[in-house]
Amino acid sequence: MEHILHRRDFLAAAKGTTLPSGGVLVQMRERSDGKPPRIGFTCTKKLGNAVIRNRIRRRIREAARLAMPQIAMAGHDYVLIGRASAEKRGFEALKKDIISALAKLHGGAKSQRTEQDP
Repeated sequence: MEHILHRRDFLAAAKGTTLPSGGVLVQMRERSDGKPPRIGFTCTKKLGNAVIRNRIRRRIREAARLAMPQIAMAGHDYVLIGRASAEKRGFEALKKDIISALAKLHGGAKSQRTEQDP
């Protein structure tokens, strides 16, 4: 699975569908190009210092590595944003959060975001 590296791709995913799920916030954008899925990881500075943010990002990255191949669809971009609970959350629960969020997003679940949200 390819990684999202450019800011413009993260911003494009942010305009897509968003769904909070336990320890992660999942953003999805359909590219409709049939290419392999891409994934990006990020954490906000509100979570703590670099050590804490990197720990959260590493945990999410590993959970996604194990969960995404079975559920990620071609032609989509996914951005996983770490939440504070991801640091202490059990690893299996983190994996289930990612799987359930992607299942809901692909199942046509509506975004939790409204037009007024920034």
